[in-house]
Amino acid sequence: MNVQSVLHAIDGISTWVGKAAAWLIIALMTVVCVEVFKRYILNAPTAWIFDLDNMLYGTLFMLAGAYTLAQNAHVRGDFLYSSMRPRMQAGLDVVLYVVFFIPGIAALIYSGYIFAAESWAIGEHSTVTAEGPPVYQFKAMIPVAGVLVMLQGAAEIVRCIICLKTGEWPSRLKDVAEIDVVDPYGRLKPGMYAYGSILIERNKVMAVPLDAIIEIGNQPSLFVVIDGKAVKRPVMTGVSDGSWIEVAKKKMGSEWVDFTAQEQVVTGGNLAELIPGQALTVKK
Repeated sequence: MNVQSVLHAIDGISTWVGKAAAWLIIALMTVVCVEVFKRYILNAPTAWIFDLDNMLYGTLFMLAGAYTLAQNAHVRGDFLYSSMRPRMQAGLDVVLYVVFFIPGIAALIYSGYIFAAESWAIGEHSTVTAEGPPVYQFKAMIPVAGVLVMLQGAAEIVRCIICLKTGEWPSRLKDVAEIDVVDPYGRLKPGMYAYGSILIERNKVMAVPLDAIIEIGNQPSLFVVIDGKAVKRPVMTGVSDGSWIEVAKKKMGSEWVDFTAQEQVVTGGNLAELIPGQALTVKK
């Protein structure tokens, strides 16, 4: 498993938790609508409904934090940041993560744990309204949310380090893509499903068969044929459809350079047993 796979796995955890927590908005809307009906139609308000609303919304808000960070969707001052080069962006992000993010979230986890533990110990109930419901399970969400955000923050720091080394931001596990759909005949209506194919054009990226990539340590690599001999090249990989995979750059010496699309890539067979410098016969 390479570093990119670990980053995507962490993105996946944050995304799953965020989407699961998003269902709480349905519960919140249901509770509010039922309470409005009871209060104004039946004249039978519920005393603890205000506390329940706060707990539902608070849980949703906290558990969605890591998901928002995974999608790079938190509000930032883009006026200057967007004009910076990737390495400068990554350098600034690392400083902010180390100086503000890590100490702040660590304090949240530590204080939140004590806060929740004391609440569980006494079986705390709300004192905001009469017949206040238990709140210890709600307070337990504070350290849980903190751990999730810290985990995602660690992934973001790794992304910054990779960008500082390569000059490019590594890929992110996206779950939503917005595109403009041409509808010349006006047949599409809001809420309808549309099926189509998306063609992604990326410059300076080459696609190779998935079996051409081998893992050496945590570094994906491939073999190319140069002067009739096998030469191993560490590569940066991108997205894959299960059969083909993108390779964006190859490492030559200490530098990462673009592919020229003229490379003869070795595929098939047991590449793990291939020795750098081994003579190869190229079939044309």
